[in-house]
Amino acid sequence: MRSLWTAATGMQGQQFLLDTIANNLSNVNTVGFKKNRVDFQDLLYQSLRLAGSPSSLHRQNLAKYPTGIEAGLGVEVGATQKQYTQGSAKQTENELDMMIFGNGFFRVRLPDGRLAYTRDGAFKIDSNGDILSSDGYYLEPRITLPQDYIPGTVNISEEGIVTVKTAANPNEDIEIGQILIYRFINAGGLTNIGKNLAIESQASGPAIEGIPARNGFGFIKQRFLEMSNVNAIQEMVDMIVAQRAYEMDSKAIQTSDNMLGTAVSLKR
Repeated sequence: MRSLWTAATGMQGQQFLLDTIANNLSNVNTVGFKKNRVDFQDLLYQSLRLAGSPSSLHRQNLAKYPTGIEAGLGVEVGATQKQYTQGSAKQTENELDMMIFGNGFFRVRLPDGRLAYTRDGAFKIDSNGDILSSDGYYLEPRITLPQDYIPGTVNISEEGIVTVKTAANPNEDIEIGQILIYRFINAGGLTNIGKNLAIESQASGPAIEGIPARNGFGFIKQRFLEMSNVNAIQEMVDMIVAQRAYEMDSKAIQTSDNMLGTAVSLKR
């Protein structure tokens, strides 16, 4: 009975959808997080009669069936995709917090030398004055604050120019670096590795480097963080839909089982 296996694929698909919704909701307060969307597609079809086949074996009758008979075999997960819509802005008091308004990613260097990309702009400094992520990954291109810089005087322009005041020059803004951002032709093709990071892949294409606020890149806003773009209400609605679809698939399995039970009990 096909319905048993067909309904089972539906339950598996809805379980995967619920897993994705749970991940979205668990990251509702994660800085720079982008929600995932699940795309489904139908499985193979079993053709019981082909459309256009002759409707009679008599040579004089040239009529053909206008439609065929096909039995669908269920559903599968076709893809998952990050939704890179703008998240809400949260103002902070940290002078190294940055938010990209618009298109682009920050770039950091991992300990193994690979380059990773993130929308999480919650940066810090180490004992050497280097700007790095919460996990200690250096911002690329690398920017180092002077040892005698005056805390609270770091200024980051919308174009990514970083200036500070130092104890030696307390009345002068000294430019110490330029923050660059990066975009991809297909950002949805990035490989997510956790910790708010993604690395480029063949699907995403190579990173395109640019200066903030120029040539279609977003601009940087200091003392702001981009929050998750997860809409909790929409996720709850999607969860209800997934739950009801799961229940309907399970009901199809129960009904198929009852039909088999009826067939078995025809002769006692």
